[in-house]
Amino acid sequence: MSLPDHIVRTSLPPFEEVVTRHGATVLRVCRALLGSVDADDAWSETFLAALRAYPELPPGSNVEAWLVTIAHRKAVDIHRVRGRTPVPTENLPEPTSTTGNPGEGDDELWTAVAELPFTQRAALVYHYVGGLPYAEIGTILGNSPAAARRAAADGRTALRRRIEYGTGCRS
Repeated sequence: MSLPDHIVRTSLPPFEEVVTRHGATVLRVCRALLGSVDADDAWSETFLAALRAYPELPPGSNVEAWLVTIAHRKAVDIHRVRGRTPVPTENLPEPTSTTGNPGEGDDELWTAVAELPFTQRAALVYHYVGGLPYAEIGTILGNSPAAARRAAADGRTALRRRIEYGTGCRS
């Protein structure tokens, strides 16, 4: 026997609390995956989609992992669109952000992260920026925990090679 809808809905915290609690993590993940230009759009789209789906979220769900999954899908969508859309200028003026910008203070590292293949970059970001375990990362990426762990390991190896030896990352 299932509980009536009004009982299930009251067991979830208000959506505003979810945004307050997890907004910064989702923004860091979006910025690490997409860079600062597209991250705000991905963050907004993530929470719009989450707002629509939130009433159906089962109580006891890992809300942070659920939000990172949505952010991952939005980042993939934006990444695909960016790959097909010509950019009319070489240099975009970007204001410096003080909230959640992974590039502050270590541009060499974040430039190297941005050059990794998407799956390696995503596995590293979800684990080290989002704090997710590999089991959840595998689910987000549509593969196994072992594949997620392997993608992160390959990404770390490529980053070490680039940072320590000054060589490019493999694509």
